[in-house]
Amino acid sequence: MADRYALRLPALQVNQGDKQIYCFAVDGKELHDFTAVSRIRRDDEKQLQGYQRPEALSHIRAIRRYLESDGAMLPNALVLAFDDRVEFVAGRPTKGIDYAVQGELVIPVDESLAEHEKPAWLVDGQQRSAAIRDANLAEFPVAAVGFIASQEEQRSQFILVNSTKPLPKGLVYELLPETTGQLPRSYARRQLAAKIMVLLNMGDGPFSGRISSPTSPGGNIKDNSVLKMLEHSIYEGALYQYRNAEDGTGDEDAMLAHLLSFWTPVASMFEDAWAKPPKESRLTHGVGIQAMGFVMDRLTADVHYSKVNWDKVRSALRGLEGHVAWTSGKWMFSDGQERNWNSLQNTAGDVRLLSSHLLQACTDK
Repeated sequence: MADRYALRLPALQVNQGDKQIYCFAVDGKELHDFTAVSRIRRDDEKQLQGYQRPEALSHIRAIRRYLESDGAMLPNALVLAFDDRVEFVAGRPTKGIDYAVQGELVIPVDESLAEHEKPAWLVDGQQRSAAIRDANLAEFPVAAVGFIASQEEQRSQFILVNSTKPLPKGLVYELLPETTGQLPRSYARRQLAAKIMVLLNMGDGPFSGRISSPTSPGGNIKDNSVLKMLEHSIYEGALYQYRNAEDGTGDEDAMLAHLLSFWTPVASMFEDAWAKPPKESRLTHGVGIQAMGFVMDRLTADVHYSKVNWDKVRSALRGLEGHVAWTSGKWMFSDGQERNWNSLQNTAGDVRLLSSHLLQACTDK
């Protein structure tokens, strides 16, 4: 077989509004000649690339054993995203039906291309395609659905296709900032917060590289804890003033500046506690991240970061000294409770308890 050729497959173009999808069949053994799996990663410029999670080898082995058994069948269609090198050539229209057009899908195949240069990406079905690739079979035709889209649109489809499956939350949170298209309401609400979280993690400042994510596996601060802190502030706290309520966007630069102006002195003032992982410090633990977020909201609410009296904020933060037990000792709460330093957990009750304690300590100064 030549290194370069055009794979021509009978296909049906289905018109959905102003979008087109293509239904076709293809030998699963040929999929990897023109299709790549878009692994999530960040390039040298810290830009997000890809969106897929790593292969689940045990799952692939189980599918492969099934495929090599008698009577194996995979009725669910794989979902592929094409770039504009893929072409649909329409055939004769079907009388009375304008939403479906028979034709031929023309896919260029160049076996010398690197993975990221191939004209198609696998949006859904990577485990199945990998099992077919590895199976001891001469061929295994599969049903497939394809669409032509940008990588941002592909991420949206990937999240939607997997919205009822147990996608790792960290993967979803990292994909959200660079995803376009309609998303489930719960994800759409978190999109701006997720974008700010990525900016905190990828930029300079106390959170740089500290937030655990698929492209920052060395981070030890839980992404969900930071996301909750940001989401509350964006919708109900100090960052609300920078949000556009009409379209859900926000002044990202202002939000980032506001956050760094608060968290930088926090990290400096409690340097030892900030340097430790959550198991050794309640400041970097979810309960501390969220509680300190409430402190930021209270001390800086409704004031643009450029007009906040940050000297006064730092003075209030110094009022916490002597009232915190981030890494040792006991918490002494105003209601008479005494708690070991590491007994506070990332629960709604403990977050409220610690928030009230910190707010009272820093505002009494």
